[in-house]
Amino acid sequence: MKAQEKLKLQKNMRQKCDTVSKVLKALAHPQRLLILCSLSTGEKTVGEIEQACEASQSAVSQFINRMRLEGLISSEKRGAYVYCKIADQKIDRLIQSLYKIYCG
Repeated sequence: MKAQEKLKLQKNMRQKCDTVSKVLKALAHPQRLLILCSLSTGEKTVGEIEQACEASQSAVSQFINRMRLEGLISSEKRGAYVYCKIADQKIDRLIQSLYKIYCG
């Protein structure tokens, strides 16, 4: 492999590591993981997430807003309800893998 190709591969790997590091940092909170685990079975309303996580509406809303800004989840208002789902298939696969490893 030529030196230029090696440098290009190393630069690409550094960029991907930066991206993965940001994702892992965003996941590094038990309540966030619980919300994402809940959403890994499909979209849910904020109320359903509150029940699944046994957390207050204000706490869940704060977590959802932050995770939405970080691109982990998306939400959509339909009538009186806000529905949330995991925004990225890679995140969904990661959460499901973590579930299998640690909870399965």
